[in-house]
Order: sequence, then structure tokens, then C-alpha cells
Amino acid sequence: MLSSMSRREDLAQAFSAERPRLVALAYRLTGSVADAEDVAQETWLRLQRADADADSAPRDLPAWLTTTASRLALDQLRRAGRRRETYIGPWLPEPRLAEPGPEDAAALADELSFALMVVLESLSPAQRAAFILHDTFGVPFEEVAQVLGRTPAAVRQLASRARAQIAAGVRGEPADEATHRRVVQAFVEAASGGDLQELVAVLDPSVVYRADGGGVVRAAVNVVRGADRVARLVLGVLGRVEPGAESRVELVNGRLGLVYVKGEQLLGVVAFDVAADGRIAALDVQMNPHKLPAPPW
Repeated sequence: MLSSMSRREDLAQAFSAERPRLVALAYRLTGSVADAEDVAQETWLRLQRADADADSAPRDLPAWLTTTASRLALDQLRRAGRRRETYIGPWLPEPRLAEPGPEDAAALADELSFALMVVLESLSPAQRAAFILHDTFGVPFEEVAQVLGRTPAAVRQLASRARAQIAAGVRGEPADEATHRRVVQAFVEAASGGDLQELVAVLDPSVVYRADGGGVVRAAVNVVRGADRVARLVLGVLGRVEPGAESRVELVNGRLGLVYVKGEQLLGVVAFDVAADGRIAALDVQMNPHKLPAPPW
């Protein structure tokens, strides 16, 4: 009895150590914080069932957990793909918000930017899995092939195509942290002051504005392009913010962004893709209440 209890405790402890990695993996695969948490929970339940049978108990726990969580996340991603066929407006990932302490620095350094998460949405589920598992988590192609049920050669090709598609979708080198911070602050000052010309000045001439309202809240249903059009839209949107709402500069997927809050309610999140030349290449605005974190964030 004590031996059985001790084993369960050891298993729970081992899973707890792996859980943050599994959530990060599932989030990158699905673009959904809620789905990532569900994947981690289901992986734990399956681990307990597998461990109860000596013949199926995992011998390489991290590898077993990675395979199980990846397959569950891919199932979630494919189901979401069917929902997106009737989705109103752009589909953006759920943002991850954080107020980091020193212990979170390594995790944030490893966080994928919101801009890259948006580009990942353009990949097929198999391409996304091959790229994330191999290129960001270092899983060998042979193990990725087992997850996807394909040959290692086919998985290498999937990853190669994913890299090419990502390179085509990413708009140049991102700004360093200091430049990013300066540009976001300049954007906030220009937007809050209603200064159209100053706002245009911090935007790339071909800047892209995407907003996800999901048909639940009012948002632009088409992608808006060009500095002047985006600047005018931003000033118009700010003019429609609910009375009593306030904006805060906070971390969004590891980079500074904006959150709009009213009391304990999160109204929207703005992620900035700032290029190395110090201008904003893309603004991604998540306003769908079903994709916004519940308090506390």
C-alpha cells in the first residue's frame, strides 16, 4: 500500500516538473491557452491509466508525455480548423500575459512572440507540429515522425516547408527590447494624445492591423493595411473604448503590449510587431472575450 502510494506521489511529482513544458508545447500547437491547459490535464489522466498497467507504463517519461500531449493538441487544432471555416473576421491566437519576476526570465526568453504565433496559424497542422516539435523543442525527426505517423524524411520536408512559409510571413528582424519598449511608448503617447501625424510616424508604411472580435464584439472584419489608414482606425477605436476603461503596458507573449481593462474585466489585448528599424510592422488586437484570459491574468 505504501509502495503504491509512494509510486503515485513520485509520478505526480515527475509530471508536475514536466507540466510547464507540456502547456507551452500545446499552446504553441493550438494557439489557445485554454486548450493547452486541457491537453495537459488529459495527458495526466492518460499517464495515470498507462502507469497502472505494467506493460504500458512509460519507460521514457518525457518522450511519452511529449508524444501524448502533441497528439492531443493536434486533435484540438484540427477541430478548431473546422470552427474557423465559419469564423467572423481574422482568427488570432489567445494572448499569454505575464508579470514576470527574475525566475521567469528564462521562460519569457523562450516565449514565441505573438507575431510568430499569428504566422503559425497559416501552417497546416502537420507543418506546425513538425516545426514546433523539432525547431523549438528539439525533438528528433524520428520521434516527430512517430507523433505524426509519417516517415522521418516526410517530417523533414514538412519542417522545411514550414520554415520557408514562416520566413515569408515574418516581416524582417524584430527590434531589440529597448527599441521595442521605446516604440510602444511612442505609440501610446501619440494615440492617447490623438496625434495622427505622430502615430503615422511610428508605423511602417505597409503596417498591418488585424482585430479578432469573433463576431462577439465590434471589430474590423477585414485586415487593414497602410500607415494612414491604420492610424485613423486606431484613433477611432480608442474613441469607442468603454467609459471607465484604462490601458496598461504589459507583457504579451514575452514582448511589451497593451491591455485594456475595466475593473477586473479584460476588454482587449494589443500585440506589437516592431521591426528592427523602429517602426511597427503589425498590430494584432484580440478582443474576442472567449479568447481573453480571465482574472487574475
